[in-house]
Amino acid sequence: MYWSPIYLSVKIAFFSTVITTIVGTLLAWLLARGDFWGKDILSSITVLPMILPPTVLGYYLLTFMGKNSFIGRFLEETFNISLVFTWQGAVLAAVIVSLPLMIRSVQSSIESVDQNLENAARTLGKSELSIFLKITLPLSWKGIVVGIVLSFARALGEFGATLMIAGNIPGKTQTLSIAIYDAVQGGNYQLANFLVILISTLSILSLLLLNKFLDIEKW
Repeated sequence: MYWSPIYLSVKIAFFSTVITTIVGTLLAWLLARGDFWGKDILSSITVLPMILPPTVLGYYLLTFMGKNSFIGRFLEETFNISLVFTWQGAVLAAVIVSLPLMIRSVQSSIESVDQNLENAARTLGKSELSIFLKITLPLSWKGIVVGIVLSFARALGEFGATLMIAGNIPGKTQTLSIAIYDAVQGGNYQLANFLVILISTLSILSLLLLNKFLDIEKW
């Protein structure tokens, strides 16, 4: 009872952070260095999960990924994948809610990179991929690390969107946050207190480690 939601939350946070890091870094680079029509629209869309209520995000996910939707039906018929009421659906919810933190952190870091260095590499015949991997990313590592830690912490505590798309199935989709809600509703305050202290401790430790190794207060 105690360890199932803990293990599941860490598992979901880990996989969602991996996806968020890859997708978020690419989107951040595109927004920081790209010049294309609709850039402002894309930038606004990436911020939406920070503004919309989590239950609204969960409803959108349920609508677009459910079995009656085109995407949901395609995934199930083609790849035999169903995201509704599964831990994979919880991963998707965690990615959506944590993606803005990753994008904003990395985008700010990339924008601080001296473009003269990138232009110099272009004059030497380096490809855009080579410039991205060998110049932009290494010089943006602080923003990437900050984004990873914040995204993991956000995914670990995700509740609303996860509850909408993954549900509350003990041992299968019941995460820490949902287990806390369940414990309070059932009057099990001993369990609720334990889980609250645990998730609070994990979040505080994440921020303390971030401050210690990156000194972000001076950054």
